[in-house]
Amino acid sequence: MSVAAELQERRLQAATPVVSVGHVALSVRLPIFLACTLLALLINYALGKEMAWDLLNYHLYAGFGAVHDRFGQDYFAAGPQGYMNPYAYVPFYALVASGLPAIVVASVLAALHSIILWLTFELGLTVSPSATPARRIAIAICAVAMAALNPVLLQQLGTSFTDITTGELVLGGWLLLATSVRIPSAGRILAAGVLLGAATALKPTNAVHAFSALTLLVFLRVPFTSRLRFASAYVIAVGLSFAAIAAPWAYRLEREFGNPFFPLLNNIFRSPEFTTGTLRHMRFIPSSLPEALWRPFAMLDPWAMVHVEVRAPDSRYALLLVLAGILLVLRLHRPGQPAQAAPSMASPTADPRVLAALGCALSVDWVLWLIGSGNSRYFLPLACVAGVLVIGLVFNLFARWPKARNYILAAIFATQGLQVWMGGELRWSAAPWNGQWFEVTVPEPLTRHPTLYLMMEVRSNSFLAPYLPADAGLIDIASSYPLEATGPNGTRVRSLIQRYAPHVRLLVTGERLYSDAERRAPTVSGLNSTVQAFGLQIDPGDCATIGVRGIASDPEVGTGLPYPLFLVSCALVPDHADHSADLARQRTANIVLDRLEDACPQLFSPRRPPTGRYAYMWRRIYLNTDLVAWVSKDEVKFFDPARGDDTIYLGSESDWARAAPRLACGRRNDHYFARVLNLPPASKEP
Repeated sequence: MSVAAELQERRLQAATPVVSVGHVALSVRLPIFLACTLLALLINYALGKEMAWDLLNYHLYAGFGAVHDRFGQDYFAAGPQGYMNPYAYVPFYALVASGLPAIVVASVLAALHSIILWLTFELGLTVSPSATPARRIAIAICAVAMAALNPVLLQQLGTSFTDITTGELVLGGWLLLATSVRIPSAGRILAAGVLLGAATALKPTNAVHAFSALTLLVFLRVPFTSRLRFASAYVIAVGLSFAAIAAPWAYRLEREFGNPFFPLLNNIFRSPEFTTGTLRHMRFIPSSLPEALWRPFAMLDPWAMVHVEVRAPDSRYALLLVLAGILLVLRLHRPGQPAQAAPSMASPTADPRVLAALGCALSVDWVLWLIGSGNSRYFLPLACVAGVLVIGLVFNLFARWPKARNYILAAIFATQGLQVWMGGELRWSAAPWNGQWFEVTVPEPLTRHPTLYLMMEVRSNSFLAPYLPADAGLIDIASSYPLEATGPNGTRVRSLIQRYAPHVRLLVTGERLYSDAERRAPTVSGLNSTVQAFGLQIDPGDCATIGVRGIASDPEVGTGLPYPLFLVSCALVPDHADHSADLARQRTANIVLDRLEDACPQLFSPRRPPTGRYAYMWRRIYLNTDLVAWVSKDEVKFFDPARGDDTIYLGSESDWARAAPRLACGRRNDHYFARVLNLPPASKEP
């Protein structure tokens, strides 16, 4: 900082009454922090144990895989998600592996998660430096209450999700930068970069928050050249921190797949073992500009699949827009005077400069977040910032009318609280607090030999990995990215099969296998149709059942999981039958599915994913849009399992095999549609 700038900063500090940290001492902070933690513990206990789809699919496996090197014995054991940086899941795995009761494990996690409320309190103090101590505390407590009334935050307290824990790093970084807006500090800016770089390394979706935080540096009270230096230092700190945290896992991925961020960015690194199409999950991304502009108000409705998978009504963003609109009107009313000259803005208790910095940075973040994902699970730290902004604006706009302000705050809290209580789903697949998180019973015959287990479900059962013998291997050949028997995936799978043979078994959800006549899944014929591509078939005479207690019914799986959960494991033996007819059938199915993708690339994306088979169905799963398309019994269909929409019929397979018809397709009001505009001449209806 130049001498002139330093003198100017000292004059500003002298002219601004700043309440020191001692005025909000530890004796005040400590009870508030303890109250936040106690609140998190009580909410966690009331909501029950989390048993979400993601936990069973990859959360526990990720922490397990970070501690144990599984690259030599597993392959896509938890689908593509199993290769994301796993270090953030290590605490959950370590707690579960310790054998502690589930309520103790979740309580430890809930206590850690409550730190995000502590940071919100500190941010509330930061935006009100010139207020009286009592007013600063009031603003900060209201900000905490507004942050705590976030249904998405409540859903994750005491769970295996890492959005809160990595979000705490993000919020800590934003807190340091917001403090620097008042009093620039190279140390705080560098520390913020370290925190945000680490958060991005542990969860790549935090990159949006690391980038948009640069907006806060625009508001530093230093000359432009100094801002550039601070920004450069921040970017370097983010990069070095990211590299330090990401490097160990990235090195292993690079060595294994040739892509240090596998499966992400594979359109750049082009590993042959995953799609090279661009990945962009469209589940919550608005399909048009009007939908994007309406999103804050759409979030008011208690509907699922608006901004997160479950119901999570939230009024705070619409409220923030309304308050910002009022502020803009007051500014325009007296264009020649500063905002605090307006009657309702006299003696603001929150620093307008800090509020403006946070508001602009939040706006940039919101736009980038909507473009990138629109998923509120990835917006948790900025949701706390939004809560601080709401409270700061209310205190400033109604500074001269404290009674009106109090009534307005009461109405805001009552509205948000009522929405959360009546319309929110606050736990994903809750289970009772009985015993340990998982209680798995593995039959003794399955522990005698090193065994390779082939899983055949979109949601893997990789959570079993810590409970199987250490030398057991896992492959999910039918996950959201099915593994074909040909190409690099097939080569890797066959290599592991040869290594473990003859101890190769299937592992699927179910108490036993069923015959086709019983009309229940899983069926022997259906599973055989999947494994026969690898030269295997099921030996129904060599089956064992693994029991898992502690899992509640899970509607996300489709039919729900029973309690207790059973998984059947049967031996897989060589299959020497002639399946040339099936190969010809697969070639036809691939031609049809290729034509479907070419006719509507915006729906079926990324194109050319692997084709999986079950019984008479040949299907493809599209990672960007969640859609499943298939051909079966001379029909071409697709549907969106995430939203549960009706299956859409697109004509006969034989028609598509002759020529591709034109489609009218797209996305409207967050739902996908497609219809055939013309049929091939040979099959036109009269």
